[in-house]
Amino acid sequence: MNKLKLATVWLGGCSGCHMSFLDLDEWLIDLATQVELVYSPIADIKEYPEGVDIVLVEGAVANEDNLELIKKVRDRSKILISFGDCAVTGNVTALRNPFGDPEPFLQRSYLEAADIQNQIPHEPGIVPALLEQVKPVHDVVEVDVYLPGCPSNANHIRAALEMLLMGEVPHLSGKLIRFG
Repeated sequence: MNKLKLATVWLGGCSGCHMSFLDLDEWLIDLATQVELVYSPIADIKEYPEGVDIVLVEGAVANEDNLELIKKVRDRSKILISFGDCAVTGNVTALRNPFGDPEPFLQRSYLEAADIQNQIPHEPGIVPALLEQVKPVHDVVEVDVYLPGCPSNANHIRAALEMLLMGEVPHLSGKLIRFG
């Protein structure tokens, strides 16, 4: 039996949705018989692969690295699930948006609040440049399935994955749709 290729991606957010994914507990063992985990912050895989069947994307698009990764993820994945309120709406990650330019946040974090070595890191590869505005995933790429919640509920993640594993597209409504 060919296993589906599953990936999870963590953009700008707290990783709470990945914790909910891990809250699938013993069902993860059943899931492992049906999928191959090909990319995740849970595994030490450096490059997002080609031919991913299902990807769960947590977090908002907040910096240049997030932007580059989400475009690659969309290009290389069949079904993209935006999971968690940060991915679906921007949520907490986007709270800086009304203030405009992210530079004051960098100054506050790295200069004013620093105890030692107060400097904004500018070396490439240390801290990716922040985007002018934090964006939910669907503002950047096409999303196939939305799983809101802060964090997404493990039962909802399971329900969506079970439907996809049976070849069905989840139609979320009622209790499956909640924010916050």
